Amino acid sequence: MATVKEQLVKIVAEILEMKIDKIEDQSRFVEDLDAESIQSIELMAAFEEEFDIEMDEDEAMAVKTVGDAVTFITQCIEEQR
Repeated sequence: MATVKEQLVKIVAEILEMKIDKIEDQSRFVEDLDAESIQSIELMAAFEEEFDIEMDEDEAMAVKTVGDAVTFITQCIEEQR
């Protein structure tokens, strides 16, 4: 079974159309990965679907890096089990 990080990185690479090896824990979605606002919404929806969770929109949009997203999603998964 893939880890949260592996699944998340795969989704980010697919939506932002980039290679997985360019995505690191400290990569910032907007500044480093060039995510536009519509892509941020697509990412959030894809994460919710992939991990079968509901995320608070304001909290989710406050997440700035890949590593922070892994932590946030892991917390959501644990809280919603």
